[in-house]
Amino acid sequence: MKFFATALGLAAVLVPQVAAHYRWTSLIVNSTTTAAYQYVKPNTNINSPVTVVTSNDMTCNAGASPAPGIAWAKAGSVIGFALDTPIFHPGPINVYMAKVPSGQTAATFGGTGKVWFKVAQLGAITDGGSTIKWPADNLSSFTFTIPSKLVSGDYLVRIEHIALHTASAYGEAQFYISCGQLHVFGAGTSSPPSTSLVAIPGVYTGNEPGLLINIWWPIPTTYIQPGPAVWS
Repeated sequence: MKFFATALGLAAVLVPQVAAHYRWTSLIVNSTTTAAYQYVKPNTNINSPVTVVTSNDMTCNAGASPAPGIAWAKAGSVIGFALDTPIFHPGPINVYMAKVPSGQTAATFGGTGKVWFKVAQLGAITDGGSTIKWPADNLSSFTFTIPSKLVSGDYLVRIEHIALHTASAYGEAQFYISCGQLHVFGAGTSSPPSTSLVAIPGVYTGNEPGLLINIWWPIPTTYIQPGPAVWS
């Protein structure tokens, strides 16, 4: 079993990297997958991951710039992101949102400061050390519900898939990141408390047990999702 698990890990590393990478290119709004980068901030990173958790690239990816549009979605509705290629590497998904400050829009705001709150996540399924499964495997999209009580306004919505195939060494977790531009409307009147807000970069040190982990052997008995609790 140990040899088999180690071999699986080695195979994941040796697969040509260009085939293993993927990008969150489109927002899904009103059950419609919008055009690539119509509402998602384009970046200069092509399909490469971010690996330095203290880098400003962690916010919305390297070289992120305004997308041409801002999508509208009602609080309590389902939205999401679509990928250009299905997820290839094992690991979790986190989704964060950030309220755009007064005087800016979702297009102009870069996401700086302690403004982000988690709204969704998808982790691992473990069974005490026999297997570990990743529901994100082979997904071509991920959807979630905007908190129904969320106050109206412009927001950034940020998704990350964290690839853990080489994460047994510090700094080797791979973050596949995009930020969408969104205007939330509806009857919501609530904002998350300051205790739910984090800065990105800043939310991770890289030493979290969900980021610095050997997923191949010994098979983890549990998995701890990195980042704060979901605010809903």
